[in-house]
Amino acid sequence: MKQNPFGPRGWTPDRLGSLTGKTFVITGANAGAGFEATRILLSKGAGVVMMNRNPRKTAVAISTLKHEFGEDTDIQFVRMDLAVLDSVRAAADEVLQTIPRIDALICNAAIAQVARQEITVDGFESQLGVNHFGHFLLCGLLFERIEASEGRIVIVGSNAYKMGLKRIQFEDLNFDEHYSAWNAYAQSKLAQMMFGYELQRRVRASGKNVQVYVCHPGASQTNLLKDTASRFNKIVWALSSRIIAQSAEKGSWPEVMCATEEGLKPEALYGPTKRMETVGPVGECSLHDHVLDRDMAAKLWSVSEQKTGLRWSP
Repeated sequence: MKQNPFGPRGWTPDRLGSLTGKTFVITGANAGAGFEATRILLSKGAGVVMMNRNPRKTAVAISTLKHEFGEDTDIQFVRMDLAVLDSVRAAADEVLQTIPRIDALICNAAIAQVARQEITVDGFESQLGVNHFGHFLLCGLLFERIEASEGRIVIVGSNAYKMGLKRIQFEDLNFDEHYSAWNAYAQSKLAQMMFGYELQRRVRASGKNVQVYVCHPGASQTNLLKDTASRFNKIVWALSSRIIAQSAEKGSWPEVMCATEEGLKPEALYGPTKRMETVGPVGECSLHDHVLDRDMAAKLWSVSEQKTGLRWSP
């Protein structure tokens, strides 16, 4: 068990000072951990740009936040569907035209446990398309703006990375053979995290002023499974989450920490540290070796460039 550098209570938002003048861009911010992260950042004076798919749900979220923090709260919305690469490109272009600085891009949005195989308009298995390829493209398109602010990229992973196939299934990325909701989700989060660590390495090698951190929310009471999981899995999660899960607010703490805290380590995973790293004080978690496989990560980077049509060298 690693000693928690933040003490027995772990990292909490009490460590945050004023964030006035800073701007954070968060994907999937109208509900769950992304919404709670937005609340915390706004409470410290930051500006937040929500990149969400659903304008109606976003309007409700923004109304709620402005009711809490005031009508002049610095919160903006850029519509983006991570499942559609053209939408990601258009959204990134809007951000570059309207947002002069990005102190951190928090890649929070995700879909999970898609009951039956679904293919995006760009030809990807939906979880890999949303969770990895969409974020890969977004990070690449916004990278120079983030670097100009000496900012950060935060990858929100999942403990699922160590529970599935433990490799990228390059020979069948879409699981056309033997689709499994769990294995496809686990691969998508493994890909996302491998990308985060590979991006760390490439940024360090090039001497660029961008910090990249990887975290996970643990087991949190969010709506992650609401639209995608099978009826059985929804029922199981609804019952078990009352017992094992923490609040969505606590689930947001690792990503807020990675977006703001100084002195964090590369090639580390931050999140809840108790009960098999599902809940509890936020700190450094265990990290399985396969997620740091450099050959697999380099191949994933090359495949991601090919699939998204974006060649970039941090």
